[in-house]
Amino acid sequence: MKLNTLQPAEGSIKSDKRIGRGQGSGRGGTSTRGHKGAKSRSGYSRKGGFEGGQMPLYRRVPKFGFTSPNRVETKPINLDTLQALAEKTKASAITVETLVENGLAAKNDIVKVLGRGELKAKLDVTVHHFSKTAIAAIEKAGGKATAL
Repeated sequence: MKLNTLQPAEGSIKSDKRIGRGQGSGRGGTSTRGHKGAKSRSGYSRKGGFEGGQMPLYRRVPKFGFTSPNRVETKPINLDTLQALAEKTKASAITVETLVENGLAAKNDIVKVLGRGELKAKLDVTVHHFSKTAIAAIEKAGGKATAL
């Protein structure tokens, strides 16, 4: 076997349908598009969700609920996460920058400390928001909770 003699298996390569190249090709006339209607025209594209004129699903299903335009998304960080971070970095103070450096929050996140887990380390935590249980736990451990 030589590289210059390689070729695809017999019958594996087929040439494309050549559409709209005159009547002698057998695919002239309507060029396999059938007669009339939007689908036979050039430039046709169907809207997403179109169901052939039937009332589409997104209009049949009732709307419900409410989305507040003023919602502020916060990044929750729990006490057990702070404890693990304190053990890992041996830090006595935790700020938003510390959380960003360790991949626990993004640069523009609004961080809120929540009260899940147990905090043993004495930490000075400076973030945007705290829950009441988180403040109580941080102060019980001898630390300080400061809101930005």
